[in-house]
Amino acid sequence: MLAGQFVGCRDLRIVEVAEPELPDSTTVPGQIIFQPEMTCLCGSDLPFFDSEFEGHSIAYPQPIGMSLHEMVGTVVATNGLRWKPGTRVLAVPPGQQGLSERFVMPETRAISLLPALSDELAMLAQPFGTVVWALKKLPNMIDRDVAVVGQGPIGQMFNSGLRNLGARRILGIDPVESRLRVSRQMGATDTVCATGLEAVDAVRDLLDGDLPEIVIEAVGHKSQALNDAIVLARDFGQVLVFGVPPEKIDGVMLRAAMWKNLSLTTSLHPDFERTFPLAMQWIAEGRVNLTPLITHRFSLSDIQSAYDTFRDRVDGAQKVLVVFPSWKSPAS
Repeated sequence: MLAGQFVGCRDLRIVEVAEPELPDSTTVPGQIIFQPEMTCLCGSDLPFFDSEFEGHSIAYPQPIGMSLHEMVGTVVATNGLRWKPGTRVLAVPPGQQGLSERFVMPETRAISLLPALSDELAMLAQPFGTVVWALKKLPNMIDRDVAVVGQGPIGQMFNSGLRNLGARRILGIDPVESRLRVSRQMGATDTVCATGLEAVDAVRDLLDGDLPEIVIEAVGHKSQALNDAIVLARDFGQVLVFGVPPEKIDGVMLRAAMWKNLSLTTSLHPDFERTFPLAMQWIAEGRVNLTPLITHRFSLSDIQSAYDTFRDRVDGAQKVLVVFPSWKSPAS
């Protein structure tokens, strides 16, 4: 059986590993063997590829299976009661260790697929589910002015979600021009090609001298932009910190946030009972159109190129898909 392993900085190898075995149901119940068929890369996978995570250098080789966690596929065996063998589901493996042809995971970390959706769109219910989880923490969005800092896949999904919820102005902010070309398709009313810290004057021009009521930080990780969001928010506004930052951030402008009387909201770990299924429902009902985000597709055997393309934003890369040998296209 094939699996992936980071053996060095930006060096991903396909290796042979033993087939997984289900634990005894009397000791570890509710487990499945899951077989990925189609996956896509996420910004949270990149720190393991780039050798830095939460301000610390990554030790190599990384554990087998790092790092994939957005995927659809088939339950091939179970010691639980929730799924039958042969059921196709969206799955989120613990610890992002899903880079393997088959692996054991809890049955509770999977949800049903909706028949109306293609595999590509059903899979996007995982990242979009994290966005829906965050949007649930915001106030009524009708008639609000919002800035979304970071126009990668997650920022674009925020654009769509905010448009669906009735925001008046949605300002997509990113220093990469190719990303902004997609933003209006995804729901942004305006775009600013700059970092958040450089965008204040342009944002004021767009909002008749004011700043946004709500700023969403959708950058995170090594390039976290919390200070950008603080600077962009108006007095008594709200900053939603979505991009997962390092464990500690030096130089956070907390005094400036307090001076503005800002509310800081964080978001992580959606639930599998309501939020992920709701995200899939939104996509299936056409409330959001995430199709423009699907830009590249690679086979498992070429996953190194997939990571390189995603990391370097080659040809406007947004969502980069990886197809496993078990996937069968609709034509087949």
